Amino acid sequence: MTDTRHTRVLIIGSGPAGYTAAVYASRAMLEPVLVQGIQPGGQLTITTDVENWPGDTTVMGPDLMVRMEAHAREMGTEIISDHIMSLDLGARPFVAQGDSGTTYTADAVILATGAQAKWLGLPSEEHFKGFGVSACATCDGFFYRGKEIVVVGGGNTAVEEALFLTNFASKVTLVHRRDSLRAEKIMQDRLFKNPKVEVVWNHTVEEVVGAQEPRGVEGVVIRHVDTGETTTIPCAGFFVAIGHAPATELVKDQLELHNGGYVKVEAGTTRTSIPGVFAAGDLTDHIYRQAVTSAGMGCMAALDAEKWLAEQEGETPAEAAAYAAPVDAAE
Repeated sequence: MTDTRHTRVLIIGSGPAGYTAAVYASRAMLEPVLVQGIQPGGQLTITTDVENWPGDTTVMGPDLMVRMEAHAREMGTEIISDHIMSLDLGARPFVAQGDSGTTYTADAVILATGAQAKWLGLPSEEHFKGFGVSACATCDGFFYRGKEIVVVGGGNTAVEEALFLTNFASKVTLVHRRDSLRAEKIMQDRLFKNPKVEVVWNHTVEEVVGAQEPRGVEGVVIRHVDTGETTTIPCAGFFVAIGHAPATELVKDQLELHNGGYVKVEAGTTRTSIPGVFAAGDLTDHIYRQAVTSAGMGCMAALDAEKWLAEQEGETPAEAAAYAAPVDAAE
């Protein structure tokens, strides 16, 4: 028999935004339920040294998320290891279906599903995923001790991945399509000073090549953006670090999106196009995308939800249905 759980506030996602929302919602006596998703702790669980979290000169990403989860539990949040497969925002209470078979109903929802790694979209990249192609240096770097690695990208993600991989690889080649990096200057300085790193400018990755039996990466074909000349860089591993895309699969046909798929919120708030649904963190932030700003938005989402729920007290069922009517994203 399917288990059904009801909560005043359902928090979907468990990164800095989700856990902070849980702390504040718990302090507001809303007794929130937080569903962690397939990557409990979010992107910081695959990050090594975090140097821009206030109060910690440096902290390991996984350690920080363990502390945040413990804080949310201590405040009274019920944290569930489940993955939300579908979410119906057409009427209140809102209904979410978990992979476990549990149905969650909620008076308000806080979305904190974060973002997912972007891929180049190459058939060869897909073919070698898990066989030398990765988007997570901290997950897979250990397997390339003493070997040569190629990283593609030009932002903080790429530089962080490349620097981390120098702990294992004999050489790391960073391929970037432009002639300058977008990463923070302090990160660039570290990269350029590292003797294990070589940067190849003005090139794109065209193909991943390798053996078939057993399957494994042996090189990456790159193309010069001006001349079109191709070159093959020998390597045992290829890491894609071109950023992340918002995880909006649950709501892409229900909430208004903008800027390439980020959930749109009312300026200065976390309110989405459906009353009672709030969004926080990388799901909605296409500008800053920092752990500290995600945490701040999580705080805002919980406070917004608390205020909104208080305003709904005493409304009729008809009014509740009208509040939850979906907004056409095309309008």
